[in-house]
Amino acid sequence: MTASRPLVVQEVCLRDGLQIEPVFVPTAEKIRLGNAFGELGFARVEVSSFVSPRAVPALVDAAEVFAGLKRAAGTVYVALVPNLKGAERALAAGADELNLVMSAGETHNLANMRMTAEQSFAGFAQIATLNNGSKLLNGTVATAFGCPFEGVQAPAKVLDIVRRYLDLGCTGITLADTTGMANPRQVARLVEQALQLVDAAALTLHFHDTRGLGLANVVAAYDAGAQRFDASLGGLGGCPFAPGASGNICTEDLVAMCEEMVIPTGLDLLRLIELSKTLPALVGHETSGQVAKAGRVGDLHPAPPGLRAA
Repeated sequence: MTASRPLVVQEVCLRDGLQIEPVFVPTAEKIRLGNAFGELGFARVEVSSFVSPRAVPALVDAAEVFAGLKRAAGTVYVALVPNLKGAERALAAGADELNLVMSAGETHNLANMRMTAEQSFAGFAQIATLNNGSKLLNGTVATAFGCPFEGVQAPAKVLDIVRRYLDLGCTGITLADTTGMANPRQVARLVEQALQLVDAAALTLHFHDTRGLGLANVVAAYDAGAQRFDASLGGLGGCPFAPGASGNICTEDLVAMCEEMVIPTGLDLLRLIELSKTLPALVGHETSGQVAKAGRVGDLHPAPPGLRAA
């Protein structure tokens, strides 16, 4: 069988996964998870977000988590930043990459960032000037496949935001299905258009499994030429400012699917499953990941004793 091209998994559990949790996960446990992600060889780990602690109290310890990490060679440690103040804090903490985020849906941007799209871009221009090429910049288009307040977003609108990010000097672009509104055909069309503007190595897809289509959307995007995908251990996560938001696609479920489809990820599924099993004790509830509960497809069971034909 001909080897498939690799699929790159980027871990967002520490930021997107924990931001919505009502229980504060201790800083030491966040650092433990971050170190484990580095040891597993993730290309990127989104460590935290430098936002107002009043808005997202779960991530109030962002600087402490960055300071405590044992950084793995070859892993990019990312901070989400909404504004200039957040960027200043992220740079001081030693983030390798600043992830700028605004929503295609203006209503969601106001709910999430308390800014219009133009106000967001004015702030991003300040961040780009402050950064001056010292760190990587990634531009995320949230609600790229649909806004929970406005509905489907026109591809031309999303692609215009992508162009504006590139004009600012962003070296990476993320298209985010923030509340799980995308479907596979829609995903394939937008990915094909985005790849006319951005190399596959610089494009990330960020899917949520709110309506059960997360992994189907991964396959559609991969078949359309995408290769980089965000995922969250245990399927944790969701936007605190979007009605009905639920978790990201689950890291171990994604890797298990790739193994069955002979798509290389370079990640150790058994170690991921064991790490995922530590999450319920941290967050106080079961996670949505399925493989950690059911086992891998190849984990067979002994036949019941005494089987015989009737």
